[in-house]
Amino acid sequence: MARIFLTGGSGFVGSHVLPALLEAGHQVVALARTPRAAAAISQRNAAHAARLTTRIGDVTDPATLPAALAGCDAVVHLVALPRDWNKGADLLRVNTAGTESLIAAASATGVTRFVHLGALGVQDREELHYAKSKARAERAVRESSLDWTILKPSLIWGERDGFFNIVAALVKIPAPAVPVPGNGKSRFQPVWVGDVARAVVQVLGDPTSVRRSYELGGPRYWTYTDITQEVARALGKRRIVIPMPVPLISLVAGVSEAIRLPFPVATDQLRQLALDNIGATDAVERELGFVPRDMGGRLSYLRRKISQQ
Repeated sequence: MARIFLTGGSGFVGSHVLPALLEAGHQVVALARTPRAAAAISQRNAAHAARLTTRIGDVTDPATLPAALAGCDAVVHLVALPRDWNKGADLLRVNTAGTESLIAAASATGVTRFVHLGALGVQDREELHYAKSKARAERAVRESSLDWTILKPSLIWGERDGFFNIVAALVKIPAPAVPVPGNGKSRFQPVWVGDVARAVVQVLGDPTSVRRSYELGGPRYWTYTDITQEVARALGKRRIVIPMPVPLISLVAGVSEAIRLPFPVATDQLRQLALDNIGATDAVERELGFVPRDMGGRLSYLRRKISQQ
């Protein structure tokens, strides 16, 4: 089995991908920014300690990457910042420049296999900070000389997720209604994090996946309103969904960002959430040979605090 260099092993997706790689028999070198993060990764995966190594480094610090990559056969790059407080500059620094630095380090150390977690439907549009940073990262991967594969998921659900826990936090507020951005009709294709992890493991071992992109989505579309109502059902709550103009919610979010108060979503994320984020519903089965899990009736984990998921 291969020795895999993994970024983002302590994050939501990484906490599922890492054990999947270990259970598939791979050795994993997990990059961690701090000794504390490295210790947490090791503790969480103690059952596979013999095949797990942690190394300290940061994709935004290129000097740390060549030594961290030493002896590895492939890269699985999961690190991505979902939002920032700096008008998109931090997103470009981590998501775009960090990916470019990792590509350069992999090329310099002779690690040619590169699996990159992109995002479905991202566009290089100036007003969409996250999407722009991810689109540019994907372009850097495509233009490299590496044996790359790009996986492009829609919204990802599962224990410790970000988006669905945010919706759950809004639903848990003791009020009869929950606001949704825009008209609530934007469509998404939620994909289970376990299926994302399965796809990572599968493409790593498939030479036909080299220089190909795969869209990862669940078996059906959900509108934002559908998602909110499904979350409410999972929590045993009855809520009225109230569409709200994106400019109005953005105004509140913008004020919160300006004074550094927590707000569930950033203004940039609100703009992105007003757009469809879908692909073909049979893409995973057709391209990867398995049927992805449907989200319906499977969000009971949202009843627990994210720290307990």
